[in-house]
Amino acid sequence: MQANGSRQVFPANATTYTLIANGPGGSATGTVTVDVTVPPAPPPPVEGPRTRRSATEILSSDVQDIYFDYDRNDIREDARPIMSKNADVLKQVIADNPGFVVLVEGHCDERGSAEYNLGLGDRRSTAAKEYLVSLGVPADRMKTISFGKEKPQCTDASESCFQKNRRAHFAPGQ
Repeated sequence: MQANGSRQVFPANATTYTLIANGPGGSATGTVTVDVTVPPAPPPPVEGPRTRRSATEILSSDVQDIYFDYDRNDIREDARPIMSKNADVLKQVIADNPGFVVLVEGHCDERGSAEYNLGLGDRRSTAAKEYLVSLGVPADRMKTISFGKEKPQCTDASESCFQKNRRAHFAPGQ
């Protein structure tokens, strides 16, 4: 009797199959055992040394700018939760990095004279620093600077662009 046909099987563990073939020339019976070998589970990944982010990397990724209203330097309500998170990050960065200083930058939009905007930027950076101090960030580990309207994030003459430029930004100090 010649073999004709096939069948695929996918046993999960060792299994014995009985094969019966019937045809015009008679019948035949046979058994076959299929052993299933389950590969061992892969070992857990080996954790190498964790790459520690630098204070500068943490500052640039985890500390957010806050924004101010036109011609104002008070911390807005929507900036308070951001400042709270910023304070938590800054306290940790400062604790982990002796000598690290945070530079609180005050920025303005393009409206107004350069002199006026330097003063307003100074009031904004000071307000942001004082708010962080009230949340427990050491005052002696922060410096303030005003850039006035000299370093805009956006240069379109639109209110949405002006808003992006009215900000306090946090950078590594010198």
